[in-house]
Amino acid sequence: MTATHTQPHEQRARRAGRRRPRGGALRDAVALVLLPLPLLAAVVPAAFAGGGTRRWFGRGEGQRADAQAAKDAAAAAFYELDTAQRDLRISIETITAVDRTPAARRAAEEYESFGRRIDEVSQGYITAVDAHDLDRDDLDAGAASRARADLHRAKEELERVKADLDRFTQGLGPLLQSAETQLARLAPAVERARQALLAASNALDAVRARDFTADDLAARLAALSPELTKLNQGAGQHGVQETIRRADEVLREAEAVRAKAERLPQQAAEIDKRLVSLRTRAQAITTRAGKVDPVLSELRRRYSAACWQDLQHVPDQAANAVAQAETKVREAQRARDEQRWADATSLLATVRALLNTTDEAVSAAGDRLRRLDEVSFDREKEVERTRFALRDAQRLAMAGRSTPDPRHARPLDDAVARLERAVAGLEGRHPDWWHFLTETESVRRTAARVVQEIRDERGGGAG
Repeated sequence: MTATHTQPHEQRARRAGRRRPRGGALRDAVALVLLPLPLLAAVVPAAFAGGGTRRWFGRGEGQRADAQAAKDAAAAAFYELDTAQRDLRISIETITAVDRTPAARRAAEEYESFGRRIDEVSQGYITAVDAHDLDRDDLDAGAASRARADLHRAKEELERVKADLDRFTQGLGPLLQSAETQLARLAPAVERARQALLAASNALDAVRARDFTADDLAARLAALSPELTKLNQGAGQHGVQETIRRADEVLREAEAVRAKAERLPQQAAEIDKRLVSLRTRAQAITTRAGKVDPVLSELRRRYSAACWQDLQHVPDQAANAVAQAETKVREAQRARDEQRWADATSLLATVRALLNTTDEAVSAAGDRLRRLDEVSFDREKEVERTRFALRDAQRLAMAGRSTPDPRHARPLDDAVARLERAVAGLEGRHPDWWHFLTETESVRRTAARVVQEIRDERGGGAG
């Protein structure tokens, strides 16, 4: 029973099971044996002469037996209720240790209410037991009948409360299952967090033994020390849910530190490899950039200014970009030597972007000359390629229709007109071949866009 409202189980048991000693009759018989023989001869006849003599058989003894049976049944009901309450208290303590929801609070309050009811019926049972001494020699049938009735009534009250308590306990099933699940997670979660911290510490020690400072990782690991202290203080102080949450966070952070520590040697090797590669690439681009001036000279000699004027600054731009890249490479090397891994990685990404842009610009000059030579030698190949794309788009636009959808026909008609103008613009002494190439590319992109729109629309309608 609850310590707040009811007497301890042992005290109840002593009071409920109290019996009057049966040793009186035995002591009387022993005294008779010890009497002198003449006195014993005088006493024995009187003992069987009737009068105040106890009747060992008959209806009175039947009533006593019924009362005793009622008392035993009430005691069994009492102990069953007491056991059920003890089990329920454990369940309630499990729920309230984990769950802070209104449902859990209501369950705890209802349990307290049950405690008061159990106190009342238990006190009624103990009062009934104390009120009737079934071992009295002079217990008559009326007293035995009253005892049986009182004890039977006490048993029924105990059983009624026990039934209500059982129904309440069954209703706690979901709350209890959730609480037990969280409690089952508690110890493993805390242990995993501790093991993760240990693994992170060992990994950090290992890389430091290889001359890696890893100061940032050491700082992150040190920041977890207060969290470990709270984990060690336990759920009793911080709550089960909060402790599990903290353990999960410590686990994630410790595993991240361990992973970074274990990867440090590989990361250093990758940065060293990229430093060498980017230095080599910068030198190669410098060499290629030196060949842009002859290409520009050829473009100026053979084609109009519109075909090459956007490329005339490529040599200077390439030289400046390569110089910037080489400066960033030196900065990245310094960051690597100081084991500032994030800075080194960022600087190398900048170098790569600079070299990519410069490489494209340097390549553009040679690619421009090649394409201009091809189209000036055979323009019909480019024209036919573009017209094929337009006809393909037009056929698709007319498929299954008597007239094309204006949304598709209009851009295709405009594209046809643009192609005709581009071809006509090639007439003259110095045609703008570069404009012709960019215009035909634009026309093909328009045709491809219309084709994709038609396919998307028809595909959606079919679905």
